[in-house]
Amino acid sequence: MKIALTLFFLSFVGLTISAEPLPPLPLWPDGAPGALGKEDKDIPTLTVYLPDPAVATGAAVVIFPGGGYGGLAKHEGEGYALWLNQNGIAGLVVKYRLGSNGYRHPIMLQDAARAVRLTRAKADEWKLDPKRIGIMGSSAGGHLASTLLTHFDAGKPDATDPIERQSSRPDLGILCYAVITMGDLTHKGSRQNLLGKEPTPELIDLLSNEKQVTPQTPPCFVWHTYEDTAVPVENSLNFAAALRRAGVPFDLHIYQKGGHGMGLGNGHPWSVDCLYWLKVQGFVK
Repeated sequence: MKIALTLFFLSFVGLTISAEPLPPLPLWPDGAPGALGKEDKDIPTLTVYLPDPAVATGAAVVIFPGGGYGGLAKHEGEGYALWLNQNGIAGLVVKYRLGSNGYRHPIMLQDAARAVRLTRAKADEWKLDPKRIGIMGSSAGGHLASTLLTHFDAGKPDATDPIERQSSRPDLGILCYAVITMGDLTHKGSRQNLLGKEPTPELIDLLSNEKQVTPQTPPCFVWHTYEDTAVPVENSLNFAAALRRAGVPFDLHIYQKGGHGMGLGNGHPWSVDCLYWLKVQGFVK
């Protein structure tokens, strides 16, 4: 029923959908490190939506839905994956562990990194290019994406688990009305769910990702709206400024109209602008 509703919405905004996802894959088949139990909420997964082979470009985007680190917004997960499929890109939606279920940093980053590693490890099976794997996140999912964009690693060549040998560095990032900072301009609910009630100043700085950008940070598409009252637009402005200082290529779009959490936004122009940028990056034909 939920998939049917998403398909109806995407058809309403002009997209024809036929893809069904593969069964969700546990990120760690033998149990996730740091798991607090064995219930569904303790098992991070990756749900894979592959495009029609006739239009597939071989590129993939791993998606982190928003929800304040307390939930996962379906329209910012499955909705994006189906939209990407229509443009030849595989969409892979991560169910990461949440602060509302007792998890704190670095668990969410571990899940995000593992999702990118798993996608690279499965590239041959899913007919993907391991050098064209991006990430995408909205709101708190955008914070998680910006964290991985600035806290990735090259993998462990001597790991017994072949997935852990893969790099967690994304090849690009798409940040939608993202929480970036953990400082004064943050979304306070996201910060508390991620870091707890009394995080140290050092932890706040570490996860204020506008302070963590380096020349190795991947290219980014960053967008926000002036009218956003949940996550101040300065989050995106300051991240883009940090990218500029580091010499990292980016597209920055600040739209006057539009609130927070709108996803595809019923035809909002951000998706058109993003597709143009993805074509420049070689992800869209």
